[in-house]
Amino acid sequence: MGKITGFMEFDRADRGYRPVEERLKHYREFVEPLPEKDVKTQAARCMDCGIPYCHNGCPVNNQIPDWNDLVYQGQWSTASLNLHSTNNFPEVTGRVCPAPCEASCTLNIEDVPVTIKTIEYSIAERAFADNGNKWVPQPPDKKTGKRVAVIGSGPAGLAAAQQLARAGHEVHVYEKNAFPGGLLRYGIPDFKLEKVVVERRVKQMEAEGVTFHCNTHVGKDVTVASLKKSHDAVLLTGGSEKPFDFFAKASGRELDGIHFAMDFLPQQNRRVSGETIAKGTKEISAKDKHVIVIGGGDTGSDCIGTSFRQGAKSVTQLEIMPQPPKMENKALSWPHWPLKLRISSSQAEGAAVEYSISTTGFSGEGGKIKKLHYTRVDSKLQPVPGSEGALDADLVLLAMGFSGPTEDDVVKEMDLPVVARGRFKGLEANERDYRIRGRDKLFVAGDMRRGQSLVVWAIREGRQAAASIDRVLMGRTDLPR
Repeated sequence: MGKITGFMEFDRADRGYRPVEERLKHYREFVEPLPEKDVKTQAARCMDCGIPYCHNGCPVNNQIPDWNDLVYQGQWSTASLNLHSTNNFPEVTGRVCPAPCEASCTLNIEDVPVTIKTIEYSIAERAFADNGNKWVPQPPDKKTGKRVAVIGSGPAGLAAAQQLARAGHEVHVYEKNAFPGGLLRYGIPDFKLEKVVVERRVKQMEAEGVTFHCNTHVGKDVTVASLKKSHDAVLLTGGSEKPFDFFAKASGRELDGIHFAMDFLPQQNRRVSGETIAKGTKEISAKDKHVIVIGGGDTGSDCIGTSFRQGAKSVTQLEIMPQPPKMENKALSWPHWPLKLRISSSQAEGAAVEYSISTTGFSGEGGKIKKLHYTRVDSKLQPVPGSEGALDADLVLLAMGFSGPTEDDVVKEMDLPVVARGRFKGLEANERDYRIRGRDKLFVAGDMRRGQSLVVWAIREGRQAAASIDRVLMGRTDLPR
C-alpha cells in the first residue's frame, strides 16, 4: 500500500496547534489540518505490512492500509466509502480518538508511525466538503415495518441508530438532554470537538429516517415498559455516567467548590452552544481561582483546558500513579497500547502536573474550599511519611473516571443487574448478540455494557448491536459487525 519506499523517503509529519496565547481566547478547535499534498505524502509512508498490525489496535476494524493507498493515489471518494464502511463517524474519531492504531503501526517500532488519525480526519472532512458541505443521506431502499427504540444518543446510540435506519427499520432515539450527542455534545469541550460536527451528522440521520426525541428521560418521563409495547426492540445505550468519588468520606468533602468533572464540563458546553442552563443549577466557574484537577486522564485534561479558558489563576493536575517513562520499551509493549508519558494539548497550555500524590482531605473558610491536603506515595501507592502538604484550592474538580451506569432510571425501572467488570460495572450481555438475558426485546451496548471506554469502542458496540438486532428482527442481516 502507498509508495513501496515511502516510509524510507518521507519523515513523519502531523497536524500542529495554534499558539497557546491565541487559542486560550476562544472555545473553537485549534488543530491546524495538513494540506492535501502533505496528507498524500503521509499516506505514502504506509508499509504494505504482511500483517497490518494497525488492525490490531482499531476497535472498529478500519481497513487502514487500504484507504492509505487510496489517499496516496488521490482517490478520495473511494477512500471515504471504504472508511465509512467500518466507521460511522470518522470525523469524530479523527479528532478525539487516542489512535491506538498508530501505537500498533509497524513504523511505531521506530517511534515514527503513519499519521493514521490525521489521514482519517482528512478523508472525512474532504468527503464533507466535496458533497457541498453536507453528509449525503443514505435512506434504505425499502422499509421493514419494524420499530426500534434507542435510549441514549451518545456515540454507541447514534451508530446503532444509523445502521438500523439504513437497514430499513423505523428508529426512534430518546435523549434526556436538549440535543443529541451524549458525551460528544455535553462532555467533550468545543475546543476539541465543535458541536457543528455532531449536528451535521444528526441532520444526515434525520434525513435517513431517524426520529430524535430530546428532553425525554426514559425511566422517568417515559417508561421502558411502554417502549417495549410500541417497539419490536429496545437498545439501551445510556453510557457510564456514575462518577467515582474516592473522597466521599474525606474530611472537608462537603465544602463548596468541590465538583465532579461532569458537573463542570457540560455547563461550559451549554454556554458555548447558547443552551439555557436549567434553573436551580449551581454555576461552576474557574475564573480567578486556583483550580486543582484530580485525575490524569482525558476528562482531567478537558477540565484543565476549560479552566484556562474561563480565566483560572492557576491549574494543577494531581495523579496518584507514578510518572510514566518518556519512552516505552518497544520490545515489551508493541503492538499494544504502551504506558508512556503523554502531554495533552491542555496540559501544554500551562498546567502543573504532579505525580505520585494522593489527596487526604480538604479545608476551607466560611464553608468554601481553600486548601487541598495531600501526601506523596511510593511505587506501591502507600503514603510516604513526612511528605504531607497542602495546596491552594478555590475549585477542585474530580475527574477520576466513571464506575458504571446511573441506577435511578432505566436500571431501576427494569430491575437490571449491574455487574462488575474489573473496576467498572455494566449490564450483562455478551458481544455475540448484545441481548440482556431473560429480558424480552432488550439489548444493551456501549459504556453501559462494557464500562467506561473510548468513543471508538462505543461506535463499535453500536454497530455490532445493530447487526444483532437486525438479525433477531429479520432472521438474517447484511449489516457489518
